[in-house]
Amino acid sequence: MLLDLRTIYFIVAVSCFVLGILQLAAYATGRFERWPLWWGLSNLFVGVGSFLVALRNLVPYAVSVDGGNVVTIAGYMLMFFAVRTFSGRVFDQRIFWLAMVLVSVPVVLIVSDPAAVSARLLYVSVICCLCDLAVAREAISIVRREKLYSAGLLVGLYVCTAMIFAVRSMLAATGEIGGPDPFGGSVVHSWMAVSAVAFIMLRSMAMVLMAAERSRNQLTELAHHDPLTGALNRGGLAQHLPALASQPISLLIIDIDHFKQLNDRHGHAAGDDILRLFASISKGVMRSSDLLARQGGDEFLAVLKNISQEDAMAIAERIRLDFAAAAMQRPDLAVFPTLSIGVATRRGGGDFERLLHKADEALYRSKREGRNRVEAFWENQQAA
Repeated sequence: MLLDLRTIYFIVAVSCFVLGILQLAAYATGRFERWPLWWGLSNLFVGVGSFLVALRNLVPYAVSVDGGNVVTIAGYMLMFFAVRTFSGRVFDQRIFWLAMVLVSVPVVLIVSDPAAVSARLLYVSVICCLCDLAVAREAISIVRREKLYSAGLLVGLYVCTAMIFAVRSMLAATGEIGGPDPFGGSVVHSWMAVSAVAFIMLRSMAMVLMAAERSRNQLTELAHHDPLTGALNRGGLAQHLPALASQPISLLIIDIDHFKQLNDRHGHAAGDDILRLFASISKGVMRSSDLLARQGGDEFLAVLKNISQEDAMAIAERIRLDFAAAAMQRPDLAVFPTLSIGVATRRGGGDFERLLHKADEALYRSKREGRNRVEAFWENQQAA
């Protein structure tokens, strides 16, 4: 049975109205960033556009077709803006609104003849296809950057709708759809419109899943990282230990010398600045695969993967020197912190606690020898 396109357009309009109102209500709670605002407006625009197109032959042509298509194009471009805002890559809104106007102008000026339905369908379908592909590309960047796997679902949904619009464009270009009455006899066009309703609902669900996954990742990040320095905390380091069980690693235990005196003399704010400075310098020296964890107070652990003890000591020495140089650049300090570092290496798998004990022995030797130095635990010697 041939589906009535006018009825389908009304269904699309109602679905988009409901989704748009829900998303604007979510934004009004103040618990989200601005992306639900743009997403809600996008759905409202598409809903208004679909409603106006459904009124074709019932209201003036300039209102139903010209107005409906212009508003629909605006809605699809707002979808791209919403996803870009979600990804944190917002660009100048003035440029965006100017682009929206320029893209909409041909609908009215170039293909405004009521008989040119196929040409209008072709133009609007191409614009919507390009918008969907742009959204899919933005979602791919979210998957790569944030590892939001629900964004992969959004990619798939928008690629599907882009394909629907591509097919719609080809049918319009060949005259298979359009003609004097776009609500006429194309079964393919009717089923594409029905599919659009399902995809509109699924795309909104995918955005909700992305927001939920991002919130979960942020909570996990907070639970496993020290909020002051960004280094792993004890729990965060413990999450990595099973994967390190069979790997050769070198462990650095790093203690900031004179930290208590610095806090007593300059206050905790200065102490916090020094902790952040140390973490920043250490991450700059260490490799991306290495781990930095704050054990508490002014003590840190650095786990260096697949590295010899000599190379580990070289990295430790570089951290020590770079930190000392940076601390000396702060003339407001009367107490200059330095680093005492103990190094121990495990050549194969083994007990992490035993390795920690060895590095701790090397650290104490460093402190006994006068601090501000790097000492290693060698298997053929005992701690002094």
